[in-house]
Amino acid sequence: MTDFSDLMLDVAKVRSDFPILDREVHGKPLVYLDNAATCQTPRQVIEVFDDYYRRYNANIHRGLHTLSDEATAAFERSRDKVRAFINAREIREVIFTRGTTEAINLVANAWGRANLKAGDEVLISQLEHHSNIVPWQLLAGEIGFTIKVIPVDERGVLDQAAYRDLFTERTRLVAVNHVSNAFGTVNPVAEMARVAHEHDALILVDGAQAAPHEQIDVVAMDADFYAFSGHKVYGPTGVGVLYGKAALLEAMPPWQGGGEMIKTVSFEAGSTFADIPHKFEAGTPAIAEVIALGAALDWVSGIGLPLIRAWEQRLTEHATQELSRIDGLRLLGTAPGKAAVVSFVVDGAHSQDIGLLIDQLGVAIRTGHHCAQPLLAHFGVDATCRASFAAYNTPEEIDIFVESLERVIGMVR
Repeated sequence: MTDFSDLMLDVAKVRSDFPILDREVHGKPLVYLDNAATCQTPRQVIEVFDDYYRRYNANIHRGLHTLSDEATAAFERSRDKVRAFINAREIREVIFTRGTTEAINLVANAWGRANLKAGDEVLISQLEHHSNIVPWQLLAGEIGFTIKVIPVDERGVLDQAAYRDLFTERTRLVAVNHVSNAFGTVNPVAEMARVAHEHDALILVDGAQAAPHEQIDVVAMDADFYAFSGHKVYGPTGVGVLYGKAALLEAMPPWQGGGEMIKTVSFEAGSTFADIPHKFEAGTPAIAEVIALGAALDWVSGIGLPLIRAWEQRLTEHATQELSRIDGLRLLGTAPGKAAVVSFVVDGAHSQDIGLLIDQLGVAIRTGHHCAQPLLAHFGVDATCRASFAAYNTPEEIDIFVESLERVIGMVR
């Protein structure tokens, strides 16, 4: 069994912050291993909503009364917490969105429409989530630029030599994830950014799966754009972040129009727009969710991402060792140093059947294509089972998962 004794994470204390982990499913203690889809939320984040709606629920930025001032201050404190979490240079480089998907669509529709033209090229990796494929396909269909795909090897690792060879004088953007949601591959985004910039191209990094596992430093990696979602990093749903270098954001036109993103509106003279970041935050935002995201980042930082990552890596090693013992089970995605994800298929068993039956034993995993259909098609499958781990998971839960999986496999074969 993998040794966890040298790690200083008090997992019992961590678990005590998550009320949902006390529940049962089908009469069994919940074993939640679907964290790559959505992490559970600690009570410190849950309590933000009660506090906000009980004490200072108000719209932000333009109000002159006390509640609005308090809500605005809490909202903008969260923006600064995000800035610190990703090490952005300026608070105005942090834009709140509904999630990673909206953040990428914002870049596609604001930067992409203003800068891409027919004959240009955008490089996208084979590891991408649909959210970092479809917006570019839609825009390419309108504008006529070309999408080129960075291939992976048999381990699910991006081919860096092939990546470098894809560049031409027409390459304008690289869109790549920091961590693969399907396989857990951690991409060398700093090196990929360096190569992109050598060719005068920008890089957009989908950090949805990196935020809960990796120390993010957008300055060190020299990302032009970086996106992540609250619910992947122990925060609420419905909120996310787009980081962009200030000069790029200032030059981009707004994507959505409405309140908050304007300076002036006139039928005669047209409209002028607010400074960044507010230029890209039209309408009333998810105020409580943004404040709660700040609390989630406080919680993560209080434990420390290096310790969280070390714990999750041991869990991943333990799960990989135990799953490898099962006859007919094939692991997909074996990149060295991968994040806390194991994806697998089982001979003679459909992933959906496994997912449904293992749920009856109290174990929650994800099955399907994980919004990564091109990647799975490359490996000759249309679905996998995926177990993904978080700071509150334990080696004992891994053992329960593996034992339950063996029972289920015996039922479906």
